[in-house]
Amino acid sequence: MRAVVAVLVFVTAAHAAIWGIFREQQQAPDFRGILPSVSYAPFDGTGHPDVDNIPNAERIRSDLKTLAPISRAIRLYSSTGGVELVPPIAGEVGLKVTVGAWIDKNVDRNEREMLSAIDLVKHNSNVNGIVVGNETIYRGEQKVEDLIKLIQRVKGQVNVPVTTGEIWNIWLEHPELASSVDFIAAHILPYWEGFSDTKAVDQALIIYQKLRDAFPGKRIVIAEFGWPSAGYNLKDAVPGPFEQAVTLRNFVNRAEAVGMEYNIVEAIDQPWKFFEGGVGPYWGILNAAREPKFAWSGPVVDPAYWKLAGIALLVGILLSTPILRLAQPSAMQSFLLSAAAHGVGAWVATVFAYWTGHYFVFGSALALTLGLILLVPLVLIAMARIEEIAAVAFGRAPIRLLKKPAATLAPPPTVASPPLALAAAAPSADMVQAEAGEAGAAAGAAADAPKMPKVSIHIPAYFEPPDMLKQTLDAVARLDYPNFECVVIINNTPDPEFTQPIQDHCRELGERFKFINAEKVEGFKAGALRIAMERTAVDAEIIGIIDADYMVEPDWLKDLVPAFDDPRVGLVQAPQDHRDGDRTLMHYIMNGEYAGFFDIGMVQRNELNAIIVHGTMCLIRRAAMEMVGGWAGDTICEDSDLGLEIIEHGWLTHYTNRRYGYGLLPDTYEAFKKQRHRWAYGGFQIIKKHWRRFLPGASRLTPDQRREFALGWLNWLGAESLGVVVAILNLIWVPIVVFADIAIPDKILTLPIIASFVVTLAHFLVLYRLRVNITVPRMLGAMIAAMSVQWTVSRAVAQGLITEHLAFARTSKGGFSLMSVEFQAFWEAVIGVLLLVGAAVLVASNAYKEVHEIYIFAAVLVLQSLPFLAAVAIAILENSRINSFAFWTNTGVRTAELIGLRPVALPKTVPAAMPAPQPVASEIHRDTV
Repeated sequence: MRAVVAVLVFVTAAHAAIWGIFREQQQAPDFRGILPSVSYAPFDGTGHPDVDNIPNAERIRSDLKTLAPISRAIRLYSSTGGVELVPPIAGEVGLKVTVGAWIDKNVDRNEREMLSAIDLVKHNSNVNGIVVGNETIYRGEQKVEDLIKLIQRVKGQVNVPVTTGEIWNIWLEHPELASSVDFIAAHILPYWEGFSDTKAVDQALIIYQKLRDAFPGKRIVIAEFGWPSAGYNLKDAVPGPFEQAVTLRNFVNRAEAVGMEYNIVEAIDQPWKFFEGGVGPYWGILNAAREPKFAWSGPVVDPAYWKLAGIALLVGILLSTPILRLAQPSAMQSFLLSAAAHGVGAWVATVFAYWTGHYFVFGSALALTLGLILLVPLVLIAMARIEEIAAVAFGRAPIRLLKKPAATLAPPPTVASPPLALAAAAPSADMVQAEAGEAGAAAGAAADAPKMPKVSIHIPAYFEPPDMLKQTLDAVARLDYPNFECVVIINNTPDPEFTQPIQDHCRELGERFKFINAEKVEGFKAGALRIAMERTAVDAEIIGIIDADYMVEPDWLKDLVPAFDDPRVGLVQAPQDHRDGDRTLMHYIMNGEYAGFFDIGMVQRNELNAIIVHGTMCLIRRAAMEMVGGWAGDTICEDSDLGLEIIEHGWLTHYTNRRYGYGLLPDTYEAFKKQRHRWAYGGFQIIKKHWRRFLPGASRLTPDQRREFALGWLNWLGAESLGVVVAILNLIWVPIVVFADIAIPDKILTLPIIASFVVTLAHFLVLYRLRVNITVPRMLGAMIAAMSVQWTVSRAVAQGLITEHLAFARTSKGGFSLMSVEFQAFWEAVIGVLLLVGAAVLVASNAYKEVHEIYIFAAVLVLQSLPFLAAVAIAILENSRINSFAFWTNTGVRTAELIGLRPVALPKTVPAAMPAPQPVASEIHRDTV
C-alpha cells in the first residue's frame, strides 16, 4: 500500500509540475498612459439592442466612471435607443464623445439617427465629431454616392468634424468618399483578415502608411483596432486573452511612437454580438462584469491560472482515491489509473475555465449543457475501460478462475483427468473471505473421494433442426460422468418433423434422456425451462443448461461439478464457443468478437464474484434456483436475470475460461444482429427490474458487485446508445455550424469524443492481444464486428425505454435459415453516409476560414461514422465472393502463379482416342444420395 500511495503522490506532483511548466507568461511593452479613445456601447447582457436591451442612465454613469481613468474619449455607433443618454453623462466625468449615426436601409431610422446626432452635437460641448454610418458600404447598406449625400447633409448642420467609419480598403477603393469627409476613419482589424497576432501590429502600421500615402495631408484616424480574447480562429488569427493583451500593448506603444490617432474596439465585451461569429462578444478590454481582462504593464499572465490548476489537482486526487480500495494493485496499474484520473481533472478545469470565460445565449448554453451531460457518462466509460486495461496489463493475474492442475492439463488419452482445482482467492464479499483455503481443501478431498451429485441437464428447443439437436444429445451421452439425466423439452413446435426424430433418438439413447413436447408454452424459453424443472428427478442437486446447438466435451461435468462441494457455490459458468467459425469470413470474425467477452470481461468480473450468466454451459445448484424462485418469464434474457438473482441472494459463482462446449454461430448477419438486439433489450429489462436492489441494504450485493454490474451496463448499453445519440445530435448540428456560423462545438466537447474513441480502440486491441488467443487479422475483424452492432444495441435500449415486453426471437443457426432479400444495414448506411457528407460539407465550408474547431468537428463525424460503416461492410461482405475462404485460397494460388512462386497448374487433356471413363452404378448412386 505504501508503494501505491507513493505512486499517487508522484502522479499528483507530476501533474502540478506540468501546470507549473506550462504556465504561460509573455512579455509586452508597458503602457502607463491613457488611451485616446475606446468604442463604447451601453448595452448589457445577451439581448439585441433592437429588441429588449435598452440602456439606462445608472448603468451608463457606472460604465463611464469605470472608463474615465482608462480613456480620454469614447466612440458611439448610434444616437437613438438610449444611446443619446451617453454624451451628457460622459461630460459629467470629463470624457469626449465621437457620436455615431447608424445608417442602414431603413430610411426612417436613418433620419432619426442623423437628427439625434445633430441634436447631441448642439447640446453637448464634449462631442468632438460625428461618424455617419459604420461600415455601411462594406455591408452593402448604401451606395457610395448616397452615403456621401447623407454625410454632406450632416456636415451642413454641425460645426464638428464629420466622417464615416469604413474598413481601410474601402477608402482606397473609393477616393471620392475620402474627399467628402473631414477625416478618414479607417477600421484596421487584422483578425478578420486572418493575420496572426504576431503580425497584427505590423500589418496595421503598413496599412496606416498606405492610407497616408494615398491621402497626403488628410487627417487619418484608425477608428477601430482590436483583438478578441476568445472565440474561434480565422486562418492564422487565433483569439485569446494572451493574444489580446500582447497585441494591444504592442499596438498602443507603436501607435504613440508614430503619433497615430486611434480608437480601440472596444471598451466592454458585448455578449449580444454572438451573431458576429465566435469572437463577436469578446473584443472588450473589460469583460461584461466591467473587470479588466489584462494589465497594461508587467508580464502578461492568467490571473485565474492557479485556481484552474487547483481544480484539476483536486479532481484528479478525488478520482484517484478509489485506487486505494483495489486489492493489491501494482505500481504500474496505480500509475495508469491515477494518470487517467488527473487527465479527467485537467479536462474538468478546462471546462470550468470555458464556462466562466464565455457568454452564452440560450441556444449555445443549451448545446454546451447537453454536450457536457452526454460527455460525463462517456468519460466514465472511458475511465472504466482504462481501469480494465490497467488491471489486465499490469494488475495481478486472475486467481478465482477454475482451472485444471498443471500436471493434468494434457493427460495421456488413457488417463482420466482429475477434477478442477478451485483457485485460492479472497473475494471481497464477506461470505467468500475464507474461500481460498477451503477451495484447496475441497479440491483435495474431491480428488481422494469424488462426490458425484446428480446433475439434470436441460436442453430447451424451439424449431431446431433435428440433425443438429441429435448431435447435441449424442455429445451429452458421451459425458464422462456417471450420475446425470437429460431433459429435452421442445416447446411450441407442432410440426412432427421437428419433434418425432428427437423423441425417437431419446429412446435410443436410453432412460437417462427424457423427452417433452410442450405446446402453447408461455414465457418464452423460461416457460419451457420451468416445465423441464417439473420433470426433473427429485434427487438432482445440480441443473445444467445447454443450448440445442451445443456439443459438450466429455469432461464438462467431471471437471466442474466438484466446485459445488463448497455449499456456498450457487452457480458455475463455462464460456460459449463455436465450431463453425471457419464457415465464412463473416463467421470467422464473428467468432472472434464473441471470444473477447468470455476471455476478458467474464474473467475480470469473476474476480469480484460478479459474472454475467449466459444460459448455455451453465451449472446451477438446485437449492439456489429454488431460493430465488426459479426461471422468471418477465425478461427475454432469463439466464442473466436468474444469475443476478442468485448473486443478489449472496451465493458464490465461479467461472472458467476453458472451453467445454461448442455451438453454432448465427447463420446470417441478420441473425447475429437479432441475437444482439435480444441480449441488449433483455439487459435493459433486467436493469429496470433490478435497479432498486442496487440501493444500499436492498440486497446482499457487495459494493464491488454493484459497481461492476453498473459499469458493465454503462460500458455496453450506455456506450453504444450514447455513441448513436451523440452522432445524431452532431449530424443535426452540422447545418447550424455551416449556415448560421454560430455555436461551433468547442474543443472541450469534441476532443473528449476523440479521446474516448482512442481509449476504446486501445481497450479492444490491448486486451485482445493479452487475453484472447486469436490472430491479428481475426482480431481486427472482431473489432469491426463489435462496432457493427452499435445501432442495433441502441435501438434495443430505445425500445426498452418505451416498451415492456418484446417477443423472444430465436437465433437462426445450423445453416437452415434463408438469406433475407433486404439489405441488413440500411439505416446504418444512411447515418454513416450522412456523417461522412456532413464532415465533407464542414471541411468545404471551412476552406476560407480554416477554423480549427470545425476541422476537429469534421474528424469527430468521420470517427462516429465508423461503427455504422462497419455494419455496412459486413452486410456487403456477407453477399460477396470474398466472404468465402475458397476465394482467398484461389486468389493466393493465382497470385503465387503470377509472380512465379509456384508453377502454373495446366488442365489435363484426355486423348481423343480414349473415351472419358463412365462412372459405375455404385458411384452414380453415391453421388445422387
